[in-house]
Formats: sequence, C-alpha cells, structure tokens
Amino acid sequence: MLLLLFWVLGIALIVAQTTLLQFFPLWTGRPDFIFILVAFTGYRFAWIPGIILAFALGWVMDIVTGIHLGFYPLLCLVTFTALKVLTSNSPIKESTYQIPLVGGSYFLIQMFFYFVYSLILPEELPEWSWGSTTQRTALVVIAAVPLFLLFNSLFEYVQKRRMQSRPPRRRQRKSL
Repeated sequence: MLLLLFWVLGIALIVAQTTLLQFFPLWTGRPDFIFILVAFTGYRFAWIPGIILAFALGWVMDIVTGIHLGFYPLLCLVTFTALKVLTSNSPIKESTYQIPLVGGSYFLIQMFFYFVYSLILPEELPEWSWGSTTQRTALVVIAAVPLFLLFNSLFEYVQKRRMQSRPPRRRQRKSL
C-alpha cells in the first residue's frame, strides 16, 4: 500500500516536473522532484521497497526524459543506497541532517555524473559551471523543505492508518 501510494505520488511528480515546470523561465530553475522523493525513501523506507521504488521512478523518468537510457535509474539507485548507508543507525536526530544531506548528495551526484559523462560522451558535454550547479543544488534544498513535510505527513498518516486497521488479537480458550 505504502509503496504503491508513493509510486503514484512519484508519477505525479514526474508529470509536474516534465510538463508544468517547463512553462517557467529557464533562469528560475527547475528542481528535481524525483531526486527529493528518492532521498526521502532513503531515509524512511526499508531496503527492498526503497530500491524497488527508486528504480521504478528512475526508470520512468529515464523513459520520459532520458537521452542516454540507464543513467537516471543508476542515479536514483546510487542516491538511495548512499543515503541509506549514511543514515542507518545514525545517532544524530533525523531532522537535523535530512535537508543538508539532500543538498550535499545532489551536489556530489551532479559532480560524479558529470565525470562519468566526460568519460563516456566528452563531445556532447557542456562546460562545467560551479554557479549553475550551486544554483540547482540550492533550488533542490529549498524545494526539499515543503516536499519533505508533505512526504513525511503522508508517510505517517499511512503508517497510523495501517496500525489502526489491525484488530487486537484475542486469546482463545482451550476447550476441555
């Protein structure tokens, strides 16, 4: 139920990111909603459902917008795995590191994939721009705050509802 709900939410975010945000001027920037959702799943979901969700959303995004197929699912899987490993069993309060870690991971993933693209397709690669990369990272961090609030409230609502729907167990008496 939870996996399906967040998959549908991810599809809605893909639609918003690929259609509605295209009407905004380029100078305003366009946040990567799917990256933010994958980061959230890295914090809240278990390994198997999180990997399934990250790969499925990355695959759909790659089919919709990808020029070089396979890179966006790889980006989502690397992001999910890195955030899951970094945050599992962390003694620091979750709300302290979530948003800054989204920004840091987005910046590092952009650098890593720029390096990979420079090795694979150096003739198609634009010049590296620290300014535009920093601007995109700041935009993702700003967009992550309300989206994390939305995702977290939705996640907790579904978790509470699932716990309330389970009837309490009754002990059965043995008949003599």
